Amino acid sequence: MSQPAFDFGDEPVDDAANPTYSVGELADAINDQLRRGFFDGVWVRGEIDGLRNSGPHTYFALVEDTERGRAVMNVSLFAPMKRNLTPVLKKNRLELTNGMKVRIYGHLDYYAPNGRLGLKMAGIDPRFTLGELSQARDQVVRRLVTSGLYDANRGRPWPAAPLRVGVVTSVGTAAWHDFHHEIETSGFGFELRVCDTRVQGEGADRSVATAVTTLARRSDVDCVVVIRGGGARNELATFDAESIAMAIATSTVPVITGLGHEIDRSVADEVAHASYKTPTACARALIDAVADFSSQIEQAWAAITAVAGRRVTEASGSLVDRAHRVARRTHAAVERADERLSTREERLATTPSRLLTSHEQRLTALAERLVRRPPQLLDAETRSLDAAASRLALLDPVNLLRRGWTITRDADGAVVRSVEQAPPGSVITTELADGTLTSRTEEP
Repeated sequence: MSQPAFDFGDEPVDDAANPTYSVGELADAINDQLRRGFFDGVWVRGEIDGLRNSGPHTYFALVEDTERGRAVMNVSLFAPMKRNLTPVLKKNRLELTNGMKVRIYGHLDYYAPNGRLGLKMAGIDPRFTLGELSQARDQVVRRLVTSGLYDANRGRPWPAAPLRVGVVTSVGTAAWHDFHHEIETSGFGFELRVCDTRVQGEGADRSVATAVTTLARRSDVDCVVVIRGGGARNELATFDAESIAMAIATSTVPVITGLGHEIDRSVADEVAHASYKTPTACARALIDAVADFSSQIEQAWAAITAVAGRRVTEASGSLVDRAHRVARRTHAAVERADERLSTREERLATTPSRLLTSHEQRLTALAERLVRRPPQLLDAETRSLDAAASRLALLDPVNLLRRGWTITRDADGAVVRSVEQAPPGSVITTELADGTLTSRTEEP
């Protein structure tokens, strides 16, 4: 690679028209130019990335994805200015976090020790961040309304006694402690299925959505509860995520939320079956529901007991009346049975003798007929047998042969009844009255 050639003559090293800077002088010159070019400072918008705290100071990068690639501006928020901005952030319930879209004010600064250009942060526009959050939230709500899922979870039937509860929260937080304490001291037999998950920061939306879907698919869960404590508005914006809203809207069981909001409602609150300001209020709602069910059961049991008592009293009176009627009817039936028995005893005493006399007379008549009948039957059967013998003799083949009839059979002994059964060359046997003839057929 060629390099430009310089003619080093006797000219002085430091020429006013073409000065030579030391590194420190160049750094100062750059900063002078930056201050003259951006005398009043500059507003910059972008997304916070790589936020870290170092002692009392905070550092992060402001990034933006452009058509030419990613643009990055390093930002420094030093302790004095951080103290000034903290009330502004708290007033608007904001806290600097990764992924937060901001519009900040500052002064450009070339930091000589590391040779990096950065921005010294001196102000922030909370309305920009809140507007971004509100716009993203409104877009999610519009999509849910358009798809018909906005009111889907509210249409799920609320269980009569929601004792089996799936809980989506970060275990170990004050929100979980408050909720769990309220449930434990209620005196009811709640069964909690807890899914410990992140509720803020990067990936929290996916984690919460997955937890809601997982618990809703279980067969031993009556409802799902999503809880977390209060916090900055941009941190609570996690629950404006479309993935969480879709998980709640499509859940097959009711989902209630207790997200620690004091003023705002998240999209998760909007699509949930019911929403409450705090995890404690959420737990109290479950307890009240079970208490109402228990009260209804007690009232129903008292009503059943009262009705049962009246029915038993009425049944006892009715049973006594029926017992008296049964007794009277039993006595009458026994008396009628005695009368029928007496009548049958009289009939039993007289009927056998009459029957014996009648059967004895019939037996005598049958014996006399038996004595006379056999000879008559034998004569009739003999005459019938002689007639059958005569008919049989007329049909005897021997008698037919004597009268000139013959019987012709083929070689197999079958009777020949047609010329087709004895083609030319066939051996046939003809049976006559006094013998048989064997012959062979020829052409006619």
